[in-house]
Amino acid sequence: MIIDENNVGIRIDKYLTDNTEYTRSKIQKMIDNGNILVNDAIKKSSYKVKKGDVIKIEIPEPKESKIEAQDIPIEIIYEDNDIIVVNKPKGLVVHPANGNEDGTLVNAIMNICKDSLSGIGGEKRPGIVHRLDKDTSGLLIVAKNDKAHLKMSEQIKDRKVNKKYIALVRGIIKENEATINMPIARNKKDRKKMAIDKDGKEAITHFKVLKRYDKYTLLEVKIDTGRTHQIRVHMAEIGHPVIGDEVYSNGKNEFNVKGQMLHAKSLDFEHPITGKKMHLEAELPDYFKKVIDICEERLKRGE
Repeated sequence: MIIDENNVGIRIDKYLTDNTEYTRSKIQKMIDNGNILVNDAIKKSSYKVKKGDVIKIEIPEPKESKIEAQDIPIEIIYEDNDIIVVNKPKGLVVHPANGNEDGTLVNAIMNICKDSLSGIGGEKRPGIVHRLDKDTSGLLIVAKNDKAHLKMSEQIKDRKVNKKYIALVRGIIKENEATINMPIARNKKDRKKMAIDKDGKEAITHFKVLKRYDKYTLLEVKIDTGRTHQIRVHMAEIGHPVIGDEVYSNGKNEFNVKGQMLHAKSLDFEHPITGKKMHLEAELPDYFKKVIDICEERLKRGE
């Protein structure tokens, strides 16, 4: 990439964080390891780019993953040589982390795909292009090679991936459709939570009412941005938390559901290699259907 006059004077680590799919810490590590060159020379992370600078990024060879393949049942919605799209069940963590070293979606994918996963996500997150919260079910794209990973990351960054969710929330929402535009950042008092923060990152959530019940509203939700816990934070902020959400409401509900009733139902995107238009859907989980059935029965009885 070549620096133009609009970006002169920006630190190279910030410029690359804003213009690639890599995190700032990943960029800094690549700079330290000599994987990023400016005019064929190694520079520090604090280097301020100049007009005409030519930046080359050499993607380091992925380390051999130490994650064990585990035979965890997972529904495959679509698979080819470049990507695999799965229907992640509720309660399954996406990738290993402190407290969840195995038994994750990545362990299951390793068992399905063996060695054919992209290395861009690093040793703990091979192939992972985007994530879903542990207790959010639904569609998740995994890349089988680096080219597919980079192309999918670009689409997500450019907001070209259309993600739709189904959510059951507390209370009756009067509007048929609405957009929530409230910035989100890490909660300053509790680092495990996110919060509305005027200094946070832009977060845009659109929702449409599918059905109103006695005390609940069923929504179709579309997000333009993919902030951590975005739908859950936004819905709680407007006074309609997702049923079962133990982090952003008290989690108590008459259905004894543990964890938020939020399902990533559909994905529309371009295949990262062929360019083919893709539309994929995943059915609601059985527990979700049962809760909806209860609400529908009450509605029929006029309760």
